[in-house]
Amino acid sequence: MSSNAAFTGVLSPVVTPFDSDLNPDPQRWITHCRWLLSQQCGLALFGTNSEANSLSVAERLSLLDEIAASGLDMARMMPGTGACSIPDAVELTGKAVDIGCGGVLMLPPFYYKGVSDEGLFGYYSEVIQRVGSHDLRIYLYHIPQVAQIPISLALIERLLKEYPETVVGIKDSSGDWSNTQTMLERFDDFAVFAGSESFLLKTLQAGGAGCISATANINPAAIHDLYVNWRSDDADERQRSTTAFRESIAQLPMIPALKATIATVNGDDGWARVRPPLVELDGAQRGTLDALLKRHEFSMPGWGMGS
Repeated sequence: MSSNAAFTGVLSPVVTPFDSDLNPDPQRWITHCRWLLSQQCGLALFGTNSEANSLSVAERLSLLDEIAASGLDMARMMPGTGACSIPDAVELTGKAVDIGCGGVLMLPPFYYKGVSDEGLFGYYSEVIQRVGSHDLRIYLYHIPQVAQIPISLALIERLLKEYPETVVGIKDSSGDWSNTQTMLERFDDFAVFAGSESFLLKTLQAGGAGCISATANINPAAIHDLYVNWRSDDADERQRSTTAFRESIAQLPMIPALKATIATVNGDDGWARVRPPLVELDGAQRGTLDALLKRHEFSMPGWGMGS
């Protein structure tokens, strides 16, 4: 674990609510952020499950201004600031640093495929140099099945050698435990987060930092409980329980299912909206979701209180 890393534990790639015109809805968003923080969950704003790449740079900057004015603890926020263009990444990353975020989560530039480690190093290096802040802490985002641009072990090694105070961790969403394990074994001073709570216990046992997980949007307390109690005698059972719930939700399209869950539990169907090209769950899928939530006796205690 990196001594420079600001984060450990459980973080959620916070889903982004939309109003009836499909504009981001700051009031709903901040209410959800506040609840997640109350559940001991950090905020990976603008992650994959946030529909981040369906948001413009201007929209993300505006949301960052909104949350900076909300009084919430900015040190517990790790917004996604990776972009295909260096200027966009610099603008988003600089804003995150300026408002006091504890770090940023950075996708590689993902449009051009088959690019070299040399090109990816040049991208990250340009962003770091142009932001030019000693306060910048970057967590790399490895999700090759979506981005189609892997972050190799050799690239991590080079970035750590060149920017040891800045590049402090990674979210490994590859779903390949052997890759996560290799990162944990190879890099001593580096915060490795699993991309799913399904790997949380293994990650912690191997010296990792925690997980950044989609289902932390709706099930943060149980995942945090596993994080806190990973050395307990019943840790394996806690892992099985959290994994079973995630696998139930994953039977459906993940982002619409997360939003529909919030809508269902809290009686606010506006939460079910997604921005095209995604589509909301249909009636049959909502029925499936309702049944699995009932089967798991699912609730989100305290959601919306104090908002």
